[in-house]
Amino acid sequence: MSNFLNNQNWRYATKKFDATKKVSAEDLNTLKEAIRMSPSSYGLQPYKVLIIENPELRAQLQPAAWGQTQIVDASHLFIFVNETNVGDETIDQFLNNISETRETPIESLAGYGDFMKSKISTLEPAVKNVWASKQTYLALGNLLSAAAELKIDVTPMEGFVPAQVNEILGLDKQNLNASLIATVGYRHEEDATQFYKKVRKSQEDLFVTL
Repeated sequence: MSNFLNNQNWRYATKKFDATKKVSAEDLNTLKEAIRMSPSSYGLQPYKVLIIENPELRAQLQPAAWGQTQIVDASHLFIFVNETNVGDETIDQFLNNISETRETPIESLAGYGDFMKSKISTLEPAVKNVWASKQTYLALGNLLSAAAELKIDVTPMEGFVPAQVNEILGLDKQNLNASLIATVGYRHEEDATQFYKKVRKSQEDLFVTL
């Protein structure tokens, strides 16, 4: 088995973090870069990632996350927030980034920009919000894999009340929405779930070749 698969088998959704252990600045930067390099639809990355270190703020957020202790005990709290107003402005910013990065005339990207706008800007707000939220899951996947390579624990969470998190962090006023939470740090030796065998479908049950 490859190291990658071994590390995937090692990782699990940590239930109890060791609050005394902190992720180093170097490893944190690696995780941030892994998220930054994540794929997304059109390459737009219509989201931000809030890294909450302030203990008072994390304590305030804990009730909105069903009181889960990982929120306050993990080394870092990542909150993936998607844009709720993805439209022409977001696309134009992306095109400018392409032009600068690849040293390509902005005029040559007009057709691509018009195509994206015709597919995204015309979506109903609720549909657009769901689409943008889905992009954060791709970024989470990169975080999970990169962290496992570094033997850093990550617990992905959908168990929270987005409206409450949005209110606490003032996200609505920024046209942002809390989509996902990931707690990052190191498992506590008392977390019994680390010793459980990983339960997954067999390849025969999971894959269908047509």
